[in-house]
Amino acid sequence: MSYNIHHGEGLDGKLDLARIAQVIIDAKADIVALQEVDRGVERTQRRDLPAELAKLTGLTVQFDRNIPHQGGEYGNAVLTKFPIKRARNTHLKMIGPGEQRGVQQLVLEVHGRKVLFLNTHFDSRREHAERESSASELRQTVAAAGKIPVIACGDFNASPNSVAIGRMREFLTDAWTVVGQGAGFTVPVKKATRRIDYIWVSPTTIEPRKMEIPYSEASDHLPIVAELRLK
Repeated sequence: MSYNIHHGEGLDGKLDLARIAQVIIDAKADIVALQEVDRGVERTQRRDLPAELAKLTGLTVQFDRNIPHQGGEYGNAVLTKFPIKRARNTHLKMIGPGEQRGVQQLVLEVHGRKVLFLNTHFDSRREHAERESSASELRQTVAAAGKIPVIACGDFNASPNSVAIGRMREFLTDAWTVVGQGAGFTVPVKKATRRIDYIWVSPTTIEPRKMEIPYSEASDHLPIVAELRLK
Protein backbone atom coordinates (compact mmCIF):
# COMPACT_ATOMS: atom_id res chain seq x y z
CA MET A 1 0.00 0.00 0.00
CA SER A 2 0.98 3.59 -0.61
CA TYR A 3 -0.87 6.16 1.46
CA ASN A 4 -0.40 9.88 2.01
CA ILE A 5 -1.99 10.12 5.47
CA HIS A 6 -2.03 13.94 5.85
CA HIS A 7 -0.53 13.57 9.37
CA GLY A 8 -3.53 11.44 10.35
CA GLU A 9 -6.07 14.21 9.78
CA GLY A 10 -9.24 13.20 7.95
CA LEU A 11 -11.65 15.22 5.84
CA ASP A 12 -13.52 16.08 9.04
CA GLY A 13 -10.43 17.87 10.38
CA LYS A 14 -9.96 15.32 13.17
CA LEU A 15 -6.75 13.47 14.01
CA ASP A 16 -7.76 9.81 14.09
CA LEU A 17 -5.03 7.23 13.64
CA ALA A 18 -7.43 4.37 14.30
CA ARG A 19 -9.12 5.18 10.97
CA ILE A 20 -5.79 5.10 9.15
CA ALA A 21 -4.86 1.82 10.82
CA GLN A 22 -8.20 0.27 9.91
CA VAL A 23 -7.67 1.07 6.22
CA ILE A 24 -4.34 -0.76 6.41
CA ILE A 25 -5.78 -3.72 8.31
CA ASP A 26 -8.77 -4.04 5.96
CA ALA A 27 -6.43 -4.12 2.96
CA LYS A 28 -4.32 -6.84 4.61
CA ALA A 29 -1.24 -4.88 3.52
CA ASP A 30 2.14 -6.52 4.17
CA ILE A 31 4.18 -3.40 3.37
CA VAL A 32 2.88 0.16 3.61
CA ALA A 33 4.53 3.35 2.35
CA LEU A 34 3.27 6.35 4.33
CA GLN A 35 3.83 10.00 3.46
CA GLU A 36 3.22 13.16 5.52
CA VAL A 37 3.98 11.60 8.90
CA ASP A 38 4.49 13.55 12.15
CA ARG A 39 6.53 12.59 15.19
CA GLY A 40 6.53 14.89 18.22
CA VAL A 41 4.89 17.71 16.25
CA GLU A 42 2.75 20.35 17.96
CA ARG A 43 -0.20 20.14 15.54
CA THR A 44 -0.58 16.42 16.28
CA GLN A 45 -0.31 16.81 20.06
CA ARG A 46 3.39 15.84 19.99
CA ARG A 47 2.38 12.20 19.53
CA ASP A 48 4.63 9.60 17.94
CA LEU A 49 2.41 8.74 14.97
CA PRO A 50 4.73 6.09 13.46
CA ALA A 51 4.96 4.18 16.74
CA GLU A 52 1.20 4.40 17.28
CA LEU A 53 0.45 3.10 13.79
CA ALA A 54 2.89 0.23 14.27
CA LYS A 55 1.10 -0.76 17.49
CA LEU A 56 -2.36 -0.45 15.94
CA THR A 57 -1.47 -2.54 12.87
CA GLY A 58 0.96 -5.01 14.43
CA LEU A 59 3.62 -4.11 11.87
CA THR A 60 7.23 -2.98 12.26
CA VAL A 61 7.87 0.69 11.48
CA GLN A 62 10.76 2.66 10.01
CA PHE A 63 10.36 6.44 10.22
CA ASP A 64 12.73 8.96 8.65
CA ARG A 65 12.69 12.71 9.12
CA ASN A 66 13.09 15.07 6.19
CA ILE A 67 12.48 18.35 8.04
CA PRO A 68 12.06 19.58 11.63
CA HIS A 69 8.52 20.88 12.14
CA GLN A 70 6.76 22.57 15.08
CA GLY A 71 9.21 21.20 17.62
CA GLY A 72 9.15 17.70 16.17
CA GLU A 73 9.92 15.74 13.01
CA TYR A 74 8.11 15.39 9.69
CA GLY A 75 8.80 12.84 7.00
CA ASN A 76 7.88 9.42 5.66
CA ALA A 77 7.41 5.99 7.25
CA VAL A 78 7.21 2.36 6.18
CA LEU A 79 5.19 -0.29 7.98
CA THR A 80 6.14 -3.87 7.20
CA LYS A 81 5.58 -7.44 8.36
CA PHE A 82 8.88 -8.48 6.78
CA PRO A 83 12.29 -8.14 8.50
CA ILE A 84 14.17 -4.93 7.72
CA LYS A 85 17.76 -5.88 6.86
CA ARG A 86 19.01 -2.39 6.00
CA ALA A 87 17.48 1.08 6.04
CA ARG A 88 18.59 4.53 4.99
CA ASN A 89 17.00 7.82 4.01
CA THR A 90 18.43 10.04 1.29
CA HIS A 91 17.49 13.68 0.87
CA LEU A 92 16.56 14.54 -2.70
CA LYS A 93 18.33 17.44 -4.38
CA MET A 94 16.52 20.76 -4.13
CA ILE A 95 16.23 23.28 -6.94
CA GLY A 96 15.87 26.55 -5.08
CA PRO A 97 14.41 27.10 -1.60
CA GLY A 98 11.54 24.98 -0.31
CA GLU A 99 10.70 21.87 1.67
CA GLN A 100 13.34 19.17 1.82
CA ARG A 101 12.10 15.87 0.38
CA GLY A 102 13.56 12.40 0.81
CA VAL A 103 13.42 8.79 -0.28
CA GLN A 104 13.43 5.90 2.19
CA GLN A 105 15.42 2.87 1.03
CA LEU A 106 14.68 -0.36 2.91
CA VAL A 107 16.09 -3.76 2.08
CA LEU A 108 13.46 -6.25 3.24
CA GLU A 109 13.74 -10.01 3.54
CA VAL A 110 10.66 -11.36 1.78
CA HIS A 111 10.35 -15.15 2.00
CA GLY A 112 14.12 -15.52 1.99
CA ARG A 113 14.73 -13.00 -0.80
CA LYS A 114 15.95 -9.42 -0.63
CA VAL A 115 13.62 -6.71 -1.93
CA LEU A 116 14.46 -3.01 -2.15
CA PHE A 117 11.44 -0.96 -1.02
CA LEU A 118 11.47 2.76 -1.76
CA ASN A 119 9.10 5.34 -0.27
CA THR A 120 9.09 8.96 -1.38
CA HIS A 121 7.06 12.16 -1.64
CA PHE A 122 7.98 14.54 -4.45
CA ASP A 123 7.51 18.28 -4.05
CA SER A 124 4.20 19.71 -5.22
CA ARG A 125 4.82 23.44 -5.13
CA ARG A 126 8.01 24.09 -7.05
CA GLU A 127 8.86 23.80 -10.74
CA HIS A 128 8.44 20.58 -12.72
CA ALA A 129 12.24 20.43 -12.98
CA GLU A 130 12.54 19.41 -9.34
CA ARG A 131 10.25 16.38 -9.76
CA GLU A 132 12.10 15.46 -12.94
CA SER A 133 15.40 15.67 -11.06
CA SER A 134 14.00 13.52 -8.26
CA ALA A 135 12.90 10.88 -10.78
CA SER A 136 16.43 10.79 -12.18
CA GLU A 137 17.81 10.33 -8.66
CA LEU A 138 15.48 7.37 -8.12
CA ARG A 139 16.80 5.86 -11.35
CA GLN A 140 20.32 6.02 -9.95
CA THR A 141 19.17 4.37 -6.70
CA VAL A 142 17.48 1.53 -8.59
CA ALA A 143 20.50 1.06 -10.85
CA ALA A 144 22.78 0.81 -7.81
CA ALA A 145 20.59 -1.99 -6.42
CA GLY A 146 21.62 -4.27 -9.28
CA LYS A 147 19.40 -7.33 -9.69
CA ILE A 148 17.49 -6.96 -6.41
CA PRO A 149 13.71 -6.70 -7.02
CA VAL A 150 12.45 -3.15 -6.47
CA ILE A 151 9.12 -1.73 -5.30
CA ALA A 152 8.86 2.07 -5.31
CA CYS A 153 5.85 3.81 -3.78
CA GLY A 154 4.76 7.30 -3.00
CA ASP A 155 3.03 10.57 -3.72
CA PHE A 156 4.82 11.79 -6.83
CA ASN A 157 2.71 14.95 -7.25
CA ALA A 158 2.79 14.41 -11.01
CA SER A 159 0.23 13.22 -13.52
CA PRO A 160 0.81 10.17 -15.77
CA ASN A 161 1.54 12.39 -18.79
CA SER A 162 4.18 14.49 -17.02
CA VAL A 163 7.89 14.41 -17.84
CA ALA A 164 8.73 13.19 -14.31
CA ILE A 165 6.46 10.16 -14.62
CA GLY A 166 7.78 9.55 -18.13
CA ARG A 167 11.25 9.30 -16.65
CA MET A 168 10.03 6.83 -14.04
CA ARG A 169 8.62 4.62 -16.81
CA GLU A 170 12.07 4.36 -18.36
CA PHE A 171 13.28 2.07 -15.57
CA LEU A 172 10.25 0.81 -13.59
CA THR A 173 6.77 -0.47 -14.41
CA ASP A 174 3.73 1.49 -13.27
CA ALA A 175 1.70 -1.32 -11.70
CA TRP A 176 -1.62 0.46 -12.25
CA THR A 177 -1.17 0.46 -16.03
CA VAL A 178 -0.77 -3.33 -15.91
CA VAL A 179 -3.68 -4.41 -13.70
CA GLY A 180 -5.54 -1.31 -12.50
CA GLN A 181 -9.12 -0.65 -13.54
CA GLY A 182 -10.19 2.89 -14.40
CA ALA A 183 -8.25 6.14 -14.15
CA GLY A 184 -6.57 5.47 -10.79
CA PHE A 185 -7.45 8.89 -9.36
CA THR A 186 -6.56 9.42 -5.68
CA VAL A 187 -7.21 13.15 -5.05
CA PRO A 188 -9.34 14.93 -4.02
CA VAL A 189 -11.02 12.21 -2.01
CA LYS A 190 -14.73 12.90 -2.51
CA LYS A 191 -14.53 13.46 -6.27
CA ALA A 192 -11.09 12.31 -7.32
CA THR A 193 -9.84 13.83 -10.58
CA ARG A 194 -6.06 13.43 -10.34
CA ARG A 195 -3.66 10.51 -10.29
CA ILE A 196 -0.49 11.38 -8.37
CA ASP A 197 0.06 8.32 -6.12
CA TYR A 198 1.91 5.34 -7.63
CA ILE A 199 3.29 1.88 -6.99
CA TRP A 200 6.20 0.98 -9.29
CA VAL A 201 7.94 -2.37 -9.68
CA SER A 202 11.01 -3.72 -11.43
CA PRO A 203 9.66 -5.27 -14.66
CA THR A 204 11.78 -8.42 -14.77
CA THR A 205 11.42 -9.55 -11.15
CA ILE A 206 7.98 -8.49 -9.89
CA GLU A 207 4.58 -9.21 -11.44
CA PRO A 208 1.55 -7.04 -10.54
CA ARG A 209 -1.50 -9.27 -9.97
CA LYS A 210 -4.22 -6.78 -9.08
CA MET A 211 -4.73 -3.26 -7.72
CA GLU A 212 -7.45 -1.33 -5.97
CA ILE A 213 -8.14 2.08 -4.47
CA PRO A 214 -10.15 1.66 -1.24
CA TYR A 215 -12.40 4.58 -0.33
CA SER A 216 -11.74 6.31 2.97
CA GLU A 217 -12.10 9.83 4.33
CA ALA A 218 -9.32 9.24 6.89
CA SER A 219 -6.94 11.45 4.86
CA ASP A 220 -7.03 13.92 1.97
CA HIS A 221 -5.64 11.17 -0.33
CA LEU A 222 -7.05 7.77 -1.18
CA PRO A 223 -4.70 4.81 -0.58
CA ILE A 224 -3.59 2.53 -3.41
CA VAL A 225 -3.09 -1.20 -2.87
CA ALA A 226 -1.28 -3.68 -5.10
CA GLU A 227 -0.96 -7.43 -4.94
CA LEU A 228 2.48 -8.32 -6.25
CA ARG A 229 4.25 -11.60 -6.98
CA LEU A 230 7.99 -12.14 -6.83
CA LYS A 231 9.00 -13.95 -9.99
